[in-house]
Amino acid sequence: MQYYGNVFRPPSEARSLIVQATVGCSHNSCTFCYMYKDDDFRIRPLEDIKKDLIEMSSYKDYFERIFLADGDALVLKTEDLLEILKTIKEYYPNVNRVSSYATAQDINRKSLEELKTLREAGLEMLYIGFETGDEDLLKEIKKGITYDEYVSAMKKAKEAGFKTSVTIIAGLGGVDGMEKNAVGTAKLISETKPDFLGYLTMRIYKNTPLYADYISGKFKMPDAGEILEEMKIFLENVDSEGTVFRSNHASNYVLLAGNLNEDRETLIKAIEKTLKKKNFRPDVLRGF
Repeated sequence: MQYYGNVFRPPSEARSLIVQATVGCSHNSCTFCYMYKDDDFRIRPLEDIKKDLIEMSSYKDYFERIFLADGDALVLKTEDLLEILKTIKEYYPNVNRVSSYATAQDINRKSLEELKTLREAGLEMLYIGFETGDEDLLKEIKKGITYDEYVSAMKKAKEAGFKTSVTIIAGLGGVDGMEKNAVGTAKLISETKPDFLGYLTMRIYKNTPLYADYISGKFKMPDAGEILEEMKIFLENVDSEGTVFRSNHASNYVLLAGNLNEDRETLIKAIEKTLKKKNFRPDVLRGF
């Protein structure tokens, strides 16, 4: 089994077989993201990917899920992805879910028929990093996509039959952009209604362009209380019935879990209780 550079996966894929289809991220320009800054993007040869799958198939009874890494495996040609899915089906008959990271750009580039074919072949869930629904902030962080393109991608993914798991980031707009980030993101989530929603907290890393703005004072990082106030504003404005909500990432100051919209008031009260007691999750427990 071959791995190159830094390999990342969603928390829910902790026990999955991680298969590296690409190395790095094809976009890799987001100012806040540290994940693939040291890796030059490339698509691994199809035969190498299949070789890894066949090699690990002696442990097929151990794995119930397979995750296709790195940053956006959906960037592969559809015919290559279909060949990978065919190999999984052949060598891992007991696997009950195959998933991958996917950018909204990847989804929009593929036709609806291509996406339906991939879904029917066994690719079930797509993890998509929204980060924010604030149009101005999307430009500022160089996400390379617009609000409307996110909506289009989610509509297409849902029509193709995919489950979608989306991440957003509290504090991404800094102190000055807290409310705008929260309200804009709530609007985007309300319009797209993902199956799963992970709420992360902004962290600044030295190998990112945003770090220079932080050092110069241009970007003011919200403190724990401000982060929770932003999350509260988001919850007060979001309308996404049926979405499974989690803020259990390593970055978060408070661990929350519930279903929108039914648990919204309970989630807000949990935030208010944490703000009152100031019993934020300590930094020592917020490492990666």
